[in-house]
Amino acid sequence: MKFEYKTKGTCSQRILFEVEDGIVHNVEFIGGCNGNLQGISKLVEGMNIDEVIQRIEGIRCGMKPTSCPDQLATALMKAKKKL
Repeated sequence: MKFEYKTKGTCSQRILFEVEDGIVHNVEFIGGCNGNLQGISKLVEGMNIDEVIQRIEGIRCGMKPTSCPDQLATALMKAKKKL
């Protein structure tokens, strides 16, 4: 199932991703730090949704209360409710 999440409090504006049988695929960040976000996308490819959430939830960016990885965790938690 494809999802789109509008981020809050980060340089990236949106996150596009798919979840099939509890596995995360095709994560794409729109905006933000291109190299770092490509790296995150590659690292979480093929991982279990709960494992991704556990690893990246709560990561902060500098003094911000959130980060792009944390926003991905939030997006995945919302997606889980729709699965």
